[in-house]
Amino acid sequence: MKKYKNTIFYVSVIILFSFIIYLTISMGSKLEEDVQKLVSDQSTFEQFWDSLKDSLHHPLAIILLQIVTIVIVARIFGWIFNKIGQPTVIGEIIAGIALGPSLFGAYFPEASTLLFPIESLDNLQFFSQIGLILFMFVIGMELDLKVLKSKAHDAVVISHASIIIPFALGMIMAYFIYASYAPEGVAFLSFALFMGIAVSITAFPVLARIVQERGIHKTKFGTIALTAAAADDITAWCILAIVIAVVKAGSFGSALYVVALACLYVVFMIKFVRPFLAKVGEINKYKTTLSKPVVAIFLLVLIFSSYLTEIIGIHALFGAFMAGAIMPDNQRFRHIFVEKVEDVALVLFLPLFFVYTGLRTEIGLLNNIELWKITGLIILVAVIGKFLGSAVAAKYVGQSWKESLTIGALMNTRGLMELVALNIGYELGVLTPEVFAMMVIMALATTFMTGPSIDLINKIFKNKTIDEEIINSNKYNILFSFGNPERGKKMLYIADSLSRTQQDNYTITALHLGPSDEVFSYEDIYEQEQFLPIMDESKKLHRKVNTLFKLSVDVDSDIVEVANKGNYDLLLIGLGESIYDGTMLGRILGYTTRLINPDIIVDKFTGREKFFNNLPFDDRTRHVISNIKIPMGVFVDKGLEKLDKIFIPFADKEDLFLLEYVHKFINNNDSQVIIMEFENVISSHPEIIQTIKSIENVKPHHISILNEKEIQKEFLNRKDLVMLSVNSLRKLINKKSEWIIQSNSLLVMKSTKKR
Repeated sequence: MKKYKNTIFYVSVIILFSFIIYLTISMGSKLEEDVQKLVSDQSTFEQFWDSLKDSLHHPLAIILLQIVTIVIVARIFGWIFNKIGQPTVIGEIIAGIALGPSLFGAYFPEASTLLFPIESLDNLQFFSQIGLILFMFVIGMELDLKVLKSKAHDAVVISHASIIIPFALGMIMAYFIYASYAPEGVAFLSFALFMGIAVSITAFPVLARIVQERGIHKTKFGTIALTAAAADDITAWCILAIVIAVVKAGSFGSALYVVALACLYVVFMIKFVRPFLAKVGEINKYKTTLSKPVVAIFLLVLIFSSYLTEIIGIHALFGAFMAGAIMPDNQRFRHIFVEKVEDVALVLFLPLFFVYTGLRTEIGLLNNIELWKITGLIILVAVIGKFLGSAVAAKYVGQSWKESLTIGALMNTRGLMELVALNIGYELGVLTPEVFAMMVIMALATTFMTGPSIDLINKIFKNKTIDEEIINSNKYNILFSFGNPERGKKMLYIADSLSRTQQDNYTITALHLGPSDEVFSYEDIYEQEQFLPIMDESKKLHRKVNTLFKLSVDVDSDIVEVANKGNYDLLLIGLGESIYDGTMLGRILGYTTRLINPDIIVDKFTGREKFFNNLPFDDRTRHVISNIKIPMGVFVDKGLEKLDKIFIPFADKEDLFLLEYVHKFINNNDSQVIIMEFENVISSHPEIIQTIKSIENVKPHHISILNEKEIQKEFLNRKDLVMLSVNSLRKLINKKSEWIIQSNSLLVMKSTKKR
């Protein structure tokens, strides 16, 4: 009885108080007879439907639906533009315009009104502004002022030339279009200043990502381009603050008071706030995480700084940028804080800003040839001023023509930073809806042309790329690509076991592709952290390892590009998480599911998915296998510790190529190899038998053949590695899937022969 006392108590309490609730409701219902008469005319369903409609139109429900829609559409467009070699930000900007009146609103006006009712736009603007404040804070933190100081001379010359030349051209253009296109009541000075600054801005985040993705950020001219863009960013934002002050004050004379207050603000932030933050950073510099009070201090500085610049009259975004710039110099400390803010700002809030901009952009207003001529003029002025201004200045300070033109193409990119400035101008009433639409098109065009322009310049000058220079044709070159350093250590061990006793004739290169979002900074710290376990392992193995680090938005394609362009003889990659959770393949490898990559849909249309039927490969691995031009191995780690005993099931006549790696393992690692014949593949092909005998003659007692049709789990558990071909894997999954399930680590090999 004692063991049931808790159950008896639980049931008694539930029954007793449920009865009390029932009595209360029954007695209370008699008090609302008058109210019941008022609603008695409505059916239960009608009451439910009215309640549902009220909930659907509630401001919170609307903004949540908007956020879900915006993030999904932005990610889809971002992925599409990544695939055509454009920055993600271009796709997200296009997504914003597509959801606005230019496309979605034009063809589905009722749905657009339902999703973006006019009364909800204030809430959308509020959230987008919060996102921009966080974003500008991140931009400020990612500017390394020490780098600006050390490389200031050439970079400042290029930067300021790339600002003053397009600024002057923009003001000249404003002179000719002011009478016809400036808003009524706006002074020429305000209009001209805004047109000048609008064509002078460079998008530092987009430029940085392009430079990093192309692997030129550590070259001399790449560093100059990054530094020039950073100096451009600081200068442009200072000029923009003055322009805003002039516009708000109404005249240059009255704006001097605003500028004076802004100078006091800057002095206060540098002389008082920055030393205080430096002390906080010094106390926490060795910590791997930040406590909530420390995070609260920095967020309060961000908010207070934004508040000050907003009430001064130079916009809250300048305050956010300044707050980021004065954060403690410790790079690791900044990196930790950026990680806390960046994902929310970039993934959630920034797409809201793009869509809010898109809702303001009405391309349909450009409804005659004259307006499109003006749009073309704006693009021409922006490109000539920025591209030629930067290129000529770069050539003057000693860069080659190729480097100078590349810097010009990079500095011509505008992206998100341009949209920020344009929205400020639109809110201040300096830009009409027509001019705003023209300027948005200019921002898209100049950003879109950056990548193709650099490709064209490289093609004209025909210089070797960095990847093409990593060539040593006289050696057997092994490349392994890792995402997880621990898995990378295992692949290094495999590569070493294939070549240990012949190190002079073999090279090993470790490749890591880092994530590249709209903003990715502190790559040096990230690179060191990723390669440190690999380098430690190489010391233990007494093995020299080359390292190759690149930033990427399309990891699988970049692995293929590096492997195919370099003179590599073998590629090793680790198998990522399976997307087939719940299927036989998911159960075989025991992995979890994630969102399906759109590449799978592409594979279905191209017919590639037939090759991967019943193969436990994630979508990235599928892409690599399908496009690689050199031999490769897919490593599935199940706790690999050594390579003393290797099991190879021969299930396909094309498996002869595996014996090349058998020979390497035996010669270099003294491995014991057991080959199991499946469906008489070996006995019916004399060339396989002959090759096995030749290996046995060189290294006796290291290779044997099994003819058993069934093998026990204990047998598989005693083997360190199962090596097999892609074709054999397909057959075994269909007929002997338990072998794959029960085996230890796998190495699935693919030759260069056509399948």
